[in-house]
Amino acid sequence: MIPSIRQQIEVRSDASAAMAHGAIRNPHVQFEQIRARIHRQILEDMDLRRMDNMPPERLRAELQRLTERLMAQNQFALNESERQKITQGIQDDMLGLGPIEPLLADPSVSDILVNGPEKVFVERRGKIEATEIRFDNEAHLMRVIDRIVSRVGRRIDEMSPMVDARLPDGSRVNAVIAPLALDGPLLSIRRFAVVPYTMHDLLQLGTLTPDMAALVDGLVKAKLNVLISGGTGSGKTTLLNVISASIPPDERIVSIEDAAELQLQQPHVVRMETRPPNMEGAGEVTQRALLRNSLRMRPDRIILGEVRGVEVLDMLQAMNTGHEGSMSTIHANTPRHAMTRLEHMLGMAGLQTDARSMRQQIAAALTVVIQVSRLSDGQRKITSLQEITGMEGDVMTMQEIFRFEQSGLSPEARVEGKFVATGIRPKFFQRMQSRGIALDPAMFVPQGSAT
Repeated sequence: MIPSIRQQIEVRSDASAAMAHGAIRNPHVQFEQIRARIHRQILEDMDLRRMDNMPPERLRAELQRLTERLMAQNQFALNESERQKITQGIQDDMLGLGPIEPLLADPSVSDILVNGPEKVFVERRGKIEATEIRFDNEAHLMRVIDRIVSRVGRRIDEMSPMVDARLPDGSRVNAVIAPLALDGPLLSIRRFAVVPYTMHDLLQLGTLTPDMAALVDGLVKAKLNVLISGGTGSGKTTLLNVISASIPPDERIVSIEDAAELQLQQPHVVRMETRPPNMEGAGEVTQRALLRNSLRMRPDRIILGEVRGVEVLDMLQAMNTGHEGSMSTIHANTPRHAMTRLEHMLGMAGLQTDARSMRQQIAAALTVVIQVSRLSDGQRKITSLQEITGMEGDVMTMQEIFRFEQSGLSPEARVEGKFVATGIRPKFFQRMQSRGIALDPAMFVPQGSAT
């Protein structure tokens, strides 16, 4: 259950006491002391039981009215901007997620990273930067964490000091508290794009070229199985969401994720999400269980948010037995590394066979591996697009179709380079043509070469 307003609010007595014993000359501290004092007076004046039953819109208006009245009564020397900031801050504390609420409203912020009450960082355009935002103390930060996890029916305490959750907008949340977190509670929020990226957006950002975009669009429409590989924060899920837009609207899609992030636009989408175990260790529903169940749901395609364990066996079998055009992502630094990880996962799944047979199953299931990377300057690019061509002896064979070649850094430390075609026409090109996907063969010719 969601805690009541009384449970969610903790009076900031430390700041108020400091204000009563003499002003500290730091303007920021004085501002926070004024806000804490008004906050305390509001709690004294308002009926908290009535607040619990009040609609959010009405409560927000009531908080604004009380805050403005108390600022006038106390005759604080505040300009209009400061008065608005105090009002907004009190509303955020009592209705939202406190100090980080403005960050959630900032579309340029992709990640919010809280390392204890005194250190709040954000990621903008692929680069992490510090902010001036602070929580009052560890209890204040814990209150925000409790508010987040309680909304999705989960809990965090000494018995369960780690938790995954999500915000109402779909943003992913991870929290860690003592005794695992040594310097205060840790909170990580991976923002959810309200307006999903499109292929046009990726072209504008330089993530890929028009030829590569046309090829990827054709891969999806031709129902070839695609694996997107990349490191943490490289944009795997974003790319998966973008290319899934090429799936025809008359197909039934089943998506399976640990935390629902995909924003599929087709009319016939079935979304499923895993469930962690409860406090007694029971009730867990894994990706593998959902994947097995999805096979009974008559899907045309299965999209697995990320393959990371024993579900790999069921995923590859589904791809090999009629669910063509399925897609997933994997954590790996290169396409070859992605293949090695899949092989290791098959071993974890208890597949009793030799390495060659495992590789044959992978090679038969997957057609293309797309490698995405976050470069040193924060740019995200498709650095390699490779075709899995089969087996030669005990080795899985792959050939690169496109790659990004880095040439250096600009004086502003921005990565410079270009996308190049390797000159190899993929084997799947003929299959795409047979399915009515018309692409210009010249796209595979390296720039400056004769056709």
